[in-house]
Amino acid sequence: MNASEIHSRLSFIREAEKLKSVFRTAFTTDGRAESTAAHTWRLCLVAMMFEDQFTHLDFGKILKICVIHDLGEAINGDIPAPEQSDAGGKSTQEREDLLTLLKPLNCELKQEILTLWDDYDNATSEEAKVVKALDKIETLIQHNQGANPPDFDYAFNLTYGQKYMEAHPVFLEIRETIDKDTRAKIKGTENE
Repeated sequence: MNASEIHSRLSFIREAEKLKSVFRTAFTTDGRAESTAAHTWRLCLVAMMFEDQFTHLDFGKILKICVIHDLGEAINGDIPAPEQSDAGGKSTQEREDLLTLLKPLNCELKQEILTLWDDYDNATSEEAKVVKALDKIETLIQHNQGANPPDFDYAFNLTYGQKYMEAHPVFLEIRETIDKDTRAKIKGTENE
């Protein structure tokens, strides 16, 4: 590998570091705003914990999709799930931002990441469908686990990402447990 190629890849990695400073509307257990990078890390961990349920799929591809699924947010940040619409504005902006972020890379690496991201965004492959579901599951877990403000809308969890749970039977089982936790949170907040 030549010095120019090393420089290009390091430039990309340096720009991607911005994801560590992009905050989401979820909170950690100690009340700090969750970063997109922290969400991505735990999404990878969630995927690892359920890897045995997806032995028929390419797990390397699943992890790659997990790692890059929110990468475009390094440029213009995250749009909270309740504020997203099905009109595709988030997808369009995030893809444009991803293209900006990928500029330093050679065509081959750009294309690999963009292909993975498009697959995820469109939920084309079975691997992408799994990541879509796991992404929603991780978010729901964080919503229930985090030290959220008193006006946090836990009821949102009960419908969020529901359409992705059909990708695999285990998601319905996981979702049942998470929804039970959500209902307990709702009941707990009503008593405050």
